[in-house]
Amino acid sequence: MTNKSQRTPKPRRRRVLIASVLGAAIIGTAAFADSSWWRPASGTASAVSSSDVRTAASTTTTTSTAQSLSSTGSTSTARAGTTSSAFTVVAWNDLGMHCVDGKDYSVMSILPPYNNLHAHVINASTGKQVTTGVNLTYEAMADPSGSRNTTSATKTNFWSYVQSLYGGSPKPNYGLNLYDPATSNPTPSTKPAPMKFNSTRGWYEAEGLPITPYDDAGNKNFYPMVKVVARDTSGKQLAATQTVLPVSDEMTCKVCHATNAVDAARPPIRGWEFIESDPEKQWKKNILRLHDDKHKSDPIYVAALAKLGNASTGLYDRAINGTPALCSSCHGSNALNSPGFTLTVNGATVKISALTAAMHAKHGTVVDPSKGVALDSINNRDSCYLCHPGAVTKCLRGAMSETPNLDCQSCHGNMAAVGQKTRVGWLQQPNCQACHHDGLRELAAVTDVTTGAVRQVTDARFATNANTPATGFSLYRFSTGHGKNQCEACHGSTHAEYSSANNTWATPHDNDILQSKALQGYAGAIQECTVCHKTVPMTSNGGPHGMHTIGQAWVDKHGDLVESGGRAQCQYCHDARDSTGKFLNAYRGSPLSTVKIAKTFTHESRTYNLAAGTAVGCYNCHNGPSGD
Repeated sequence: MTNKSQRTPKPRRRRVLIASVLGAAIIGTAAFADSSWWRPASGTASAVSSSDVRTAASTTTTTSTAQSLSSTGSTSTARAGTTSSAFTVVAWNDLGMHCVDGKDYSVMSILPPYNNLHAHVINASTGKQVTTGVNLTYEAMADPSGSRNTTSATKTNFWSYVQSLYGGSPKPNYGLNLYDPATSNPTPSTKPAPMKFNSTRGWYEAEGLPITPYDDAGNKNFYPMVKVVARDTSGKQLAATQTVLPVSDEMTCKVCHATNAVDAARPPIRGWEFIESDPEKQWKKNILRLHDDKHKSDPIYVAALAKLGNASTGLYDRAINGTPALCSSCHGSNALNSPGFTLTVNGATVKISALTAAMHAKHGTVVDPSKGVALDSINNRDSCYLCHPGAVTKCLRGAMSETPNLDCQSCHGNMAAVGQKTRVGWLQQPNCQACHHDGLRELAAVTDVTTGAVRQVTDARFATNANTPATGFSLYRFSTGHGKNQCEACHGSTHAEYSSANNTWATPHDNDILQSKALQGYAGAIQECTVCHKTVPMTSNGGPHGMHTIGQAWVDKHGDLVESGGRAQCQYCHDARDSTGKFLNAYRGSPLSTVKIAKTFTHESRTYNLAAGTAVGCYNCHNGPSGD
C-alpha cells in the first residue's frame, strides 16, 4: 500500500481477497509491502474464500464527461447546467463508529485510523440515481458547536509507524486503502477531495479516510462533520449534504491492563510496566509483557515470533527496539483482510485463532473488576463497553439503543458466542429481518444468547440482501432497497440508525440528526418522498418496503385504491397484532404506521391534525375501515 509519490522499491504484487469490514468486500489486485502477513485468505474460518465473492469484481471510476439526462433505467446522468434544486445528495458512514488506537502506535496496534464515506446523488426529477456526469467531493465542516477537524497528522504518530505495522507508506494526512492501494484518500480538510463511483456497490465513495477524534482546537469530538458536494462537469454545484464520520479512541484495555489495575492481569514474570509514564503506552506495554510471559515456552508462540522476525525474545522487546506489534499479523481479522498465521509446529499444521475469537473467548471468563462477575454473565452493554467504545462514545447510539432491554447481546449473543472458533468474524452478523418481520419488532435477534443463533424468518419485507457481500452472508451495510439505494442511505449506518426520538441538537453527540433534518425537516430515517422526488409518484406498493405514497397526495387518492384492492393490502402496517403475531383486524394503526412529527391533512373541507407518535389507522379520519 505504497503511496504513489513515495514509492521506493516496488512491492511484490499478489492477488488477494478483499473481504474487509473497513473496505468493500470485493476481489482486487493489491500490492502489499509486508508479505510476512498480508497475503491471500485461504479458506480459513476467519476469512472468506475467494470463490465466495469472485463475481463481485469492482469497477471504480471518476467521471469526466457529461452525458445527456436519461429518465430510463435505474440510473440517470447529470447534464451541465442542471439546476441545483433538481438534485439531492445523501451521504453516510458505513459502520456507525470506527475505532482507532488513540494517539500512539509505537507499541502495538489493533486498528489504524480508517473511515469510509459513501454517497448517492438522486435526480429529483426522475427519482433515479445519478451515476455519471457528476463529480463529488468531501471536505471538513464545523458542527453547530464550532468543532471542526481538518487534519490528523499532528494528532497521532500513526504515520511514523504505518510502514512497520501495515506495510504501507501513505503521506501524512493520507490513509491506507485496503481494496484500492493506488488511491490514498486524505483526511477531510478545507480543500475539497474527490470521491469515486463504485459501480459494483452503486455508490460514490472515499475509502480509508484517516480521521481522528480530536478537533482542531484539541477537543475530543467523536462525531466530526463532513460536507459532500455534487457538481456537474462544468463545476456548477448541483447539491450538497452533511454527515458524520464517527471515530473513537475509546477502544481500550486500560480497565484491567493499566499498571496496578487488576492483579489477575499482572504479567507473571516481568511484572507491571512502571517506567512508562504515558498511560496509553503503559497498558499496551503491559499487554505485550503479559503475552510474552504466558506464552514464552509455547512452541506455537515461538514459531509465530520467528515468522514475524526480529522477535526472538518476544513482542515487548521487539516493540521497545522500534517495531510495534500488530495484533492481526498473527490473529487473522476480516476487519483488516488479514488471514493470520498458519504455522508448522512439530510437523503439524496449526492455525492461530482469529482475533475476534481469541479476544472474546478469552475474556468472556474474565471477572469485571467493578461488578465482580464474569463478563459472559453480564447481559447488557456494560461488559462490551469495558473495551469497545464506549460509555462516552456510545457506539450503540441509534434507534435500537433507545429500546428497553435491547443490548449488544440481544443481537450478537454473549462473549462466548462471539468468540466461537467457527464464527466468521465481522461477516457472520445478525440481520434486519431477525427482528423486523411479519409486522413485529422483536427485542432480540438471537434465539439463544449462548450460541448467537439468529432467528430465521420467511418474511422478506425488511430483509437484508441474501449473499451480500459474499455467499452465505447478508449484511445490512451492503444491502440495497428502494430504487437500488443503499439501506444505510435512508436508515443510517450500523449501530447509528437514524432515530426520531431526538429532534433537537444540543451537543456533538447529536450530529447524526443534522442530515435528516436538512433533507426532510425532522430527525429520523429519511422517509419523505419529496427528498428524492420533485413530483411525488402515486403508488400503493412501490415505495420503500412496499409502502404506498405518503403525504397529502395519498390522503386525496387512497380511498379509490383501497376500494379497488381491498383492505387486506393495508393490514401489514395499519393493523396491530397480538403476541402470537395474529392480526387484530382492528385497523387502528401499529408502530409501522406511526407519524414521526405532527402532521396536518385536509380532505373534503375537513382538517385532520395528527400528533407526533400517532399510529395511523382507519379511525383517525373515518369510522373504521367500513365507515366514511
